Amino acid sequence: QVQLVESGGGLVQAGGSLRLSCAASGNIFRSNPMGWYRQAPGTQRELVAAINVGGRINYADSVKGRFTISRDYAKNTVYLQMTDLKPEDTAVYYCNLNNPVGPDYWGQGTQVTVSS
Repeated sequence: QVQLVESGGGLVQAGGSLRLSCAASGNIFRSNPMGWYRQAPGTQRELVAAINVGGRINYADSVKGRFTISRDYAKNTVYLQMTDLKPEDTAVYYCNLNNPVGPDYWGQGTQVTVSS
């Protein structure tokens, strides 16, 4: 059984920074892509950033240059460093672990609120 535990969300003023962490436990493989999604009220969940097979990284256009995703394979942890936060970044952020043989795994979500 895989578990994802997120931490690091909170309230920050526009222009500020936050770092999210997601610790994975269970049957984890280095090749499992991991990433971060977010969902604001009334919207669909969207990809923010992901580390894919071979370490290839993807970012949503809206966060390029402001957010950085990284992964510590020894700790089975993925991070999302968020800088220059904007009110439109306000959402619940979810950690994702891709599962090639079944449904993806998701964390419980952590709230990020950016005040103007």
